[in-house]
Amino acid sequence: MPFAPPDDLEVEVIDLDGQQLLVFSWSANPVRAPEGLTPAEGAVLRHIGDGLSNHQIAVRRRTSVRTVANQVASLFRKLRVRSRSELVALVASPRGGRAKPR
Repeated sequence: MPFAPPDDLEVEVIDLDGQQLLVFSWSANPVRAPEGLTPAEGAVLRHIGDGLSNHQIAVRRRTSVRTVANQVASLFRKLRVRSRSELVALVASPRGGRAKPR
């Protein structure tokens, strides 16, 4: 299947010390919390989708970093993923965030 670029794909050329860099950007699918998550896990998931660290999430949610770390670990376990990028890819995919089969 051939690759089709997103309709809103933008490319910016940046000169950095005599080298040209291309920066690609486009809108991503919004991160939606799958069924079976607590409201807190859903909120943490959306913050992860925004690229926030555990510390940044804790500040926004007015909770401890340890609590956020536990919620992230719970998300990984429930959705059967091993990394934040895998988590975001799963929930932003057309599959709609269904956990991967074992």
